[in-house]
Order: sequence, then C-alpha cells, then structure tokens
Amino acid sequence: MNRPRARNALGNVFVSELQEALARLREDQQVRVLLFRSCVKGVFCAGADLKEREQMSAAEVGVFIQRLRGLMNEIASTAVMGLIETTRGLLPGAGGTQRLPRCLGVALAKELIFTGRRLTGAQAHTLGLVNHAVDQNEEGNAAYHRALALAQEILPQVDIMSGMAIEGMCYAQNIPTQDRLEGMAAFREKRPPKFVGK
Repeated sequence: MNRPRARNALGNVFVSELQEALARLREDQQVRVLLFRSCVKGVFCAGADLKEREQMSAAEVGVFIQRLRGLMNEIASTAVMGLIETTRGLLPGAGGTQRLPRCLGVALAKELIFTGRRLTGAQAHTLGLVNHAVDQNEEGNAAYHRALALAQEILPQVDIMSGMAIEGMCYAQNIPTQDRLEGMAAFREKRPPKFVGK
C-alpha cells in the first residue's frame, strides 16, 4: 500500500483499487499466499480516510462502510491497532465491533472500543490478536520479512492433494462424534445445537 500523504488511509479510490487487486488475485491459480505491505515507513494503514468521509452524504457513508467492511473481511493486520473511532465521536463501522469480542471476549473488547486505546504489536500479540510481533528494522519492513519467511515455511509443506487427504482423515474422525450428530439433529429440528465436546 502506497498512499504516503494520507498514511494509507482507506478512501473510495484506494478501497476500490484494493478490492480490484484482490479480485484479480483470487482468480489467479498461481497465487497461494498474499502479503499486504505498506510502502509508507512507520505506518500500515491510518484507517478510514476521515477527511474524505466528512465530504460524503449519509447515503455515501453507508455504501462506503459496506465496501470497507467487505474489504476488512478479507484483510486485517497492523503493527499499532485500535478501534479509535470512538475518540472522534464515531462508531467502528468495518466490522471491528463484531470481530474483537470474538477474539478477546466481550469485556476486554468493550474496554478497547470504548476507550479507543491503541495497541502495539507486542500488546496485540500478548492478547492473542496477532500471531507474531517483530521489532522494526532500519528499513521499516521487518513485519513484511517475517510474513514472507512464514509464507515460505508454510508453502512447501502440503500440496493440494495431500491437504485434501489430511482433511479427509480429519473429517473421518469427526463422523462418529456425538457433537456431529447433535449438530445435524439441531439443524433438522431448527434449534441451536447443544455441544458436549464428545
């Protein structure tokens, strides 16, 4: 991402460009790993472009938020993160109020949303929001290099046919479980399942 003057803030054009790139890459059978990287030193993404949003009508804001939420469903990661909208009298609109409680639990999610507190990569790692936190290097691309190394570690492990065989073995283990039978019965009876972990 390379929008330095706006610190990679997500505006209409930028979101459209990202969505188009993702659509193209999704169809490319040669792509197995996608790394999002900022070319702006010291920042991944400043969040929504509030200067642009201020000029939008209420209807335009609604459409933009839907597009942004869709984009965030596909990508999410940053070195310093937070749902800081509440510090500006706004609500998080790209799905953060739904994702954060599922990751951290309701109480901690409320605290972070209501305070608008920003978390460092190390803090996010401690809370379990991210898998890795790396110290920044001189070039400002340490996270990119860690992600690239991780992708290279993962890629050669399993080809698609082996992966399907592994999935088949795992599924076979699931077939005789009480929870699978309960899930199917609950679906048939149009009720929530009552899983017991067996």
